[in-house]
Amino acid sequence: MTVPRKDRLDSLLKEVISEIIRREVRNPNVHSLITVTRVDITKDLHYAKVYVSVIGTEEEKNETLAALQSAAGFIAVQSSKKVVMRYFPALTFKLDDSVDKHMRIEKLLSEIATEKNTRTGPADV
Repeated sequence: MTVPRKDRLDSLLKEVISEIIRREVRNPNVHSLITVTRVDITKDLHYAKVYVSVIGTEEEKNETLAALQSAAGFIAVQSSKKVVMRYFPALTFKLDDSVDKHMRIEKLLSEIATEKNTRTGPADV
C-alpha cells in the first residue's frame, strides 16, 4: 500500500524542521525541551501548521511559540535548502497540548482507581 504524497511530505517536513530548530535557531527564548510532534500541510502545499510540544511552564511555552513564529521565515528558508519543492509552504507554529491532556487523563484515572480501592463496601459475590 502506498503512502500518499501529502503524508510523506508531512513526515519529511517534521524531521527537517525539527533538525533546523534544534541546530540552527539561536533564539534564547526557544526552550531546549521542544519537540515537533507533527506537521500538517495543506492540499495545495502552500501552508503548513507545525505542532510543537514544549515541556515547561505556560510562560516558557508562550515565549517559545512566539520566538518560533518570529523565526518562521528563517526556518522555512533553511528547510527549503534540504527539501526541494516548487513552493515551500509558509509555516505557522501551534502549541500541541495533547501530552498535557494525556497526563491529566492518566492522573484522573489513577485517582479513580485509588478511590475505588479505598472504598469499603459489601463484597461482590
